[in-house]
Amino acid sequence: MNPNLPTQSLFKRFSKYLKDFKAAFAVAIVGMIGYASLDAWIFSKLQPIIDESLGSQNYEFLKLAAFFVVPIFILRGVFNFMGTYTLAWIGNRVVMNMRQQLFEKYIHLPVSFHDTHSSGKLISKVIYDTEQVSAAASKALLTLVREGAFVIGLLVVMFYNSWQLSLVFLLIGPVVAVIVSVVSKRFRIVSKNIQKAMGNLTSSVEQALKGHKVVLMFGGQDIEKNRFLEKNNHNRQQNMKLLVTQILSVSSIQVLASIALAFVLYISSLPTMAEQLTPGIFTTVVVCMTMLLKPLKQLTTVNSEFQRGMAACMSIFEVLDEDIERDTGDKRVDKLKGKIELDDVSFTYPDTAKPALQNISFDVDAGKTCALVGRSGSGKSTISSLLTRFYDNQGGEIRLDGLAIDKIKLADLRKQFALVSQNVVLFNDTIANNIAYASENATREEVIEAAKIAHVEEFVSMLPDGYETIIGENGSKLSGGQRQRVAIARAILLDAPILILDEATSALDAESERLIQDALQKLQRNRTSIVIAHRLSTIENADNILVIEQGKILEQGSHTELMREDGAYAQLHKLGFSEGETEQVDVDGKLP
Repeated sequence: MNPNLPTQSLFKRFSKYLKDFKAAFAVAIVGMIGYASLDAWIFSKLQPIIDESLGSQNYEFLKLAAFFVVPIFILRGVFNFMGTYTLAWIGNRVVMNMRQQLFEKYIHLPVSFHDTHSSGKLISKVIYDTEQVSAAASKALLTLVREGAFVIGLLVVMFYNSWQLSLVFLLIGPVVAVIVSVVSKRFRIVSKNIQKAMGNLTSSVEQALKGHKVVLMFGGQDIEKNRFLEKNNHNRQQNMKLLVTQILSVSSIQVLASIALAFVLYISSLPTMAEQLTPGIFTTVVVCMTMLLKPLKQLTTVNSEFQRGMAACMSIFEVLDEDIERDTGDKRVDKLKGKIELDDVSFTYPDTAKPALQNISFDVDAGKTCALVGRSGSGKSTISSLLTRFYDNQGGEIRLDGLAIDKIKLADLRKQFALVSQNVVLFNDTIANNIAYASENATREEVIEAAKIAHVEEFVSMLPDGYETIIGENGSKLSGGQRQRVAIARAILLDAPILILDEATSALDAESERLIQDALQKLQRNRTSIVIAHRLSTIENADNILVIEQGKILEQGSHTELMREDGAYAQLHKLGFSEGETEQVDVDGKLP
């Protein structure tokens, strides 16, 4: 979205969110105008009270007014409730709808978007920016309509009593309009800076909380404190800039209003004008002009709220205008056999000059196991990302059972894969629900059976709530090995024809690894498996082993064949198992 888009265009788009609340708006407007009209009507009665009642000592009017005071203020309260509550309801509905839209957009955006956008800033849009929109939809509109109607009502009362005196006040109108126009631009710029500052602030908090153990371990409290202080202070500075702009604009308009009032007082002192004025008329005009100062102040203040709302709208619309993940496929598939073919596949990550994969070609027959070995950053995980179309290859073709993957419906394509990686993602839910995630129709018995195969049952049986235990954010209440076993149970239950094991045993200690090696063997049975290796001992039985180096296939063959060639794979193997050593060896040849 164009950052210089005019406010009118932004408001026009924002108003689409309000079109479903026309009836509610009608009620709100009746309430706001009714409230303002009653206030203006009360001031219109100053002149008869002063001239006809107090001046003429006719107190019947005062007695009559006494009976109407309470009913009028009850009606005023009803109008106030109609306007305030209804607009707050509309504002909260708009916020809810916008948050829902943003969340749904987030989960449909491609992986490349999330790779380049801080999750803290995206969260800030959902929490903070939408609240600014709510202020524009409710508080700003409430002030604009109610105080605007009150200003018009006071002007009508003033002109009715003395158009000559009231005309002076209108002379400041053009100057006020110029001030509002200038400060609106300033409000918008500063508001946008505040939203960026809030996003940075949220990111800083999120980073420190997620890396809390690292902060404690390496004594990084001072580093994080100073980093947060810098961003926190920047946010404060932006808010102060907004406040200064707001104060100066309000003060300027009030000074102009006071100049107009001074002119009214001076003109009223002239003999020709004094002859036409009664005490009631003079008092009514002066009181109305004085009362105009407060709504004028609020109308100027509401401009800052409105511009903050429009800046927030721009921030939100920028995300909503992002292209969702492209689903180019039109073929529906149920369950494939699992044959994988990569034909001259190349890929380069966005904003990166060096290719991640260059002319990669290999086949994996259905039910066979292919292992990928290579240094960190050699392109192993990129292959799995291309298979699941988290990214689209820029050259060559990838096929499943002879079908190009970009021709298969995206949802159907991903149902063919079960992924178990070293970075296990679990949800703050029960163990049972985490295992059954993406297996909507799974029965309780099937969940338990998958848990038994993955040796989840062994630690679940010791928990007070068993499978209904809430495991915390990303499984924080479980050990690394337990989290990995839950992920394996989820893959077993999914029963997909193709399995991707991305360093799946790297997070396990010796005891946990021993417990689930047979689970992995059962999981791989009758499935096509892509194993990204961390421990070379886990891939010796693979049907084919690919050694990846700088995005190219350096060697490939079975364990026996590659050992016989005495090349890169053999060197890695010897380094890991020479002299009877059985330690875990990384693909870089480094001890963990």
